[in-house]
Amino acid sequence: MAWNEPGGGKDPWGGNRNDQGPPDIDEALKKLKEKLSMFGSGGGSGGGNIKGLIPIALLVLVVVWGLLGVYQVDETEQTVVLRLGKYHDTVGSGLHWNPPLIDSRTTVGVTEERQYSTRGLMLTEDENIVEVALSVQYNIASAKDFVLNIRSPEVSLKHALDSALRHVVGSTVLDGVISTGREQVAISTADKLQDLLNLYSSGINVVKINIEDAKPPNEVKAAYDDVIKAREDLERLVNEAQAYSNGIIPEARGEAQRLREEAQGYLSQVVSKSQGEANRFVKLLTEYQKAPEVTRKRLYIDAIEQVMTESTKILVDTEGGNNMLYIPLDKLVQQGSGASIRGAENNNQLIDRIANEVIEKLQRNSNQVQSEQRR
Repeated sequence: MAWNEPGGGKDPWGGNRNDQGPPDIDEALKKLKEKLSMFGSGGGSGGGNIKGLIPIALLVLVVVWGLLGVYQVDETEQTVVLRLGKYHDTVGSGLHWNPPLIDSRTTVGVTEERQYSTRGLMLTEDENIVEVALSVQYNIASAKDFVLNIRSPEVSLKHALDSALRHVVGSTVLDGVISTGREQVAISTADKLQDLLNLYSSGINVVKINIEDAKPPNEVKAAYDDVIKAREDLERLVNEAQAYSNGIIPEARGEAQRLREEAQGYLSQVVSKSQGEANRFVKLLTEYQKAPEVTRKRLYIDAIEQVMTESTKILVDTEGGNNMLYIPLDKLVQQGSGASIRGAENNNQLIDRIANEVIEKLQRNSNQVQSEQRR
């Protein structure tokens, strides 16, 4: 029969349920205290059961202690293990176990790319103040050095970055920092920062430094803008002068070369002509020595022909008359262009007759001169 069924039976508190009344609370607490005292002293009839539970409790504690030492490391992490406060090992990704309370673990993300930004005023090599804002990207190259060698790696990174940046900017002029050499400043700062971090054995690897902004302070920005404008004007004027020089100098050189070539051509022409005239005179002298009379006449006729060719009017003294014959050759030529064929033939006959008379007269004069010379 169950203790709570009607008809009696003792309840768990040792009371009798026949009275159908509520249990005495004070009596129940008194009996519970007695049982607990018996459990603590190990006496009584339950002592053997308590001794049998001790190994089980110890086994449970061992299992729990072992389970507390199991941990997992991700692919992007490394764990530094210290055993009794001394470096023991660095483990990578996977499932690992270390004895709890004996080993302590510090897990660090080694492939995660971290970033730190800073901004500050500093002095350049040409004694100008510049405001530089930059950010450094870094990761952990050695988890052991990052955890054990430096107490505050981020603080050390900040101090090293400020030192490296001021060193590089202090060795660069203002224009190099804010415009032309900004990329080189970033590269030099990254190299200097990495050297300092390696000197500290910090385990930090600098990936890249980006100079986000570099400008003069706001207090002197207006004056600096004037300097930039003046420098741009100077560069523009120099370029214009260089362009003008590049245009005028080749033109002058070409003109000088043309004059030299013309002078050389004129020189060659004069020399060649003089040499030809000299050769012609030598040959003419040779022919004159062979036949002086004939050569003299030929020279006279050539001279008259040349003179008559260049003249448009001819006066002929006809023999046996007092009148002089006037031949306007220019008028005859003009009339010849509009005259008939018959008129042109008459003009040609007249010209032939006059030419024959001139030749005969020249021959008579020549014969008369020769007879006088013989006398």
